[in-house]
Amino acid sequence: MNKLTLLTLAGSLAVATPALAQQTEKLDQAALAKIKDEGLNRSKVMETAFYLTDVCGPRLANSEGLQRANEWTKKQLTSWGLVKANVEPWGTFGRGWDIEKSYVAMTAPYYHTLIGAPKAWTPSTNGTLKKQVIVVKAATEADLDKYKGQLRDKIALLEVPNPPKPSFEPDAKRYTTEELQKMTEKPAAPAANPTSDADRMATFRARAALRTKLTEMLQAEGAAAVLSTRGGSDGTFFTSNGAPYAADAKPVLPELEMAPEDQLRLIRLSEAGIPVEIELETRTRFQTQDLKGYNVVAEIPGTDKKLKSEVVMLGGHLDSWHAATGATDNAAGCAIMMEAVRIIKATGVQPRRTIRIALWGEEEQGLFGSRNYVKNHFADPATMKLLPEHEKLAAYFNLDNGAGKIRGIYAQGNEAVMPIFQQWLQPFGDLGATTVSPRNTGGTDHLSFDAVGLPGFQFIQDPLDYGTRTHHTNMDTYERLPADDLKQASVLVASFVYQAAMRDQKLPRKPLPAAKPEAQRL
Repeated sequence: MNKLTLLTLAGSLAVATPALAQQTEKLDQAALAKIKDEGLNRSKVMETAFYLTDVCGPRLANSEGLQRANEWTKKQLTSWGLVKANVEPWGTFGRGWDIEKSYVAMTAPYYHTLIGAPKAWTPSTNGTLKKQVIVVKAATEADLDKYKGQLRDKIALLEVPNPPKPSFEPDAKRYTTEELQKMTEKPAAPAANPTSDADRMATFRARAALRTKLTEMLQAEGAAAVLSTRGGSDGTFFTSNGAPYAADAKPVLPELEMAPEDQLRLIRLSEAGIPVEIELETRTRFQTQDLKGYNVVAEIPGTDKKLKSEVVMLGGHLDSWHAATGATDNAAGCAIMMEAVRIIKATGVQPRRTIRIALWGEEEQGLFGSRNYVKNHFADPATMKLLPEHEKLAAYFNLDNGAGKIRGIYAQGNEAVMPIFQQWLQPFGDLGATTVSPRNTGGTDHLSFDAVGLPGFQFIQDPLDYGTRTHHTNMDTYERLPADDLKQASVLVASFVYQAAMRDQKLPRKPLPAAKPEAQRL
């Protein structure tokens, strides 16, 4: 056992009770060796990632790309021997939206192509536009008045909120020994600051209200289109939606999200009094025939007469944003989860409990796929009325933090699982996975399970360039997927799922949370 493993084991067991620290897990070393050999030497994970990204394409919520991915994953899982593969509706989502054409360039004072893409759920330009730009800057609603009468037939050029600056730090990084050790410590409780929280919320609401007023004014004044940016650097831009996906959403103007360097050049030229002309065309298509959202599910049946009715789940979200192919967010997580069940089938090991994979839809809009799956199958957090399946879930494991290799797992405040997870990790110390953190982590689908008292967990992954270069950007492509990291992660996930399926007891649970009526609004 290496020094880091000893340190993290000591840190982990320090927060467990003495009784829990004495528990010993039964590890089937022969089965784990088979999992490791299959996952590292005969991996299919990059082939799966290729199909999810390059072949299926962008997978925006309820888009044709997501529909392609749903059907392909169902077929692929079936071909590996999983059963009950299904594209399962979770409820009503809203309109689908796809890009058929996107082009933007500056044509005066000279010609130059620009980097940009339509914001999701914005309409077409109805042909090619060739228009003068006008810079619109407004810090308050009163500032909007000065643009009245000046916007008709113009392309509105909005401010750049976070101009790029030179950086002397690498885009990508891996966790250091010290950083992983720190994760094993219980975090200090944050000091309550109601005033600060209220101020932040007030600022957010004020900005949202101002943007709504700006949108309404641009449309009322007859602007032709909008160019905006959420930031980025070096040709990378962050993407989002420019209109609601609801079936009854109000119409908005065509809007493109731009690389900030291009946006800033247009602003500088315009503010210097040099006329700027833009040529652009977007052709987007709305899908309103089927407003439902879907998840893909499939199973490996359990083999133990007493335990096969219990379920170990694993999953990640299949949907993505639209400016790239959603490689690190979250084709990587889905490819790893798919590879984990393929490994389990290929090795011929016999899980006692049923293993169920779920590839979630519409996560990016609010964890909708997993939240509604949990509500439909286990419990509604608004009432905490438990359904029969609630008792049958042994564990849920999630992956959605980019393409970095797994360094450990977050216990999500469940101290009773920490010594169990630490023992499960011991055979994989040579792969760099040694850390069990008592901390909560947020932002993705394990929260849907945790919200109703089910043991849901997210793995710790090396960040790489997820936060700087790929997350929700036009650079989230297949090239950002390190094959060795995805192979290692697949082995770790397969081992955790297998061991959860083989235990005599389900994983320990935290106390049931109280009902949260506000969850009805989510």
